[in-house]
Amino acid sequence: MVDIKLFDGMYGGLEQVLDLRSRQHELIATNLANADTPGFTAREIPFETMLTQVMEGAINEQPMSEADFEPREIEADPWVRDGNSVNPEREATKMSSNSLLYNAVSTATSHRLSMLRFAASNGKL
Repeated sequence: MVDIKLFDGMYGGLEQVLDLRSRQHELIATNLANADTPGFTAREIPFETMLTQVMEGAINEQPMSEADFEPREIEADPWVRDGNSVNPEREATKMSSNSLLYNAVSTATSHRLSMLRFAASNGKL
């Protein structure tokens, strides 16, 4: 008997990447909302590291849990008087980039699902 999987580990990996991007967006929004709060420490997800771990987990079919997605704190620049580590320009750039990459992964996932739908319908649209 042939062992065929309809959904490989990549779907779980793509789902986790979308979750990471969504969580990063929330962190950026929180950082921007607190840009004027004295002593506020900005946070971010170390995305490149997390992405590597997510994709390795997808390949090995060992998905990561939410507890594994711990954000890191960003230290305030030494010249900042109020101790706030939010740099609004940096955060706005990260938000724009994050949105673009979220949409790219979402589109790729949609295309993968479309191919499955096409195959399941015996090539009929």
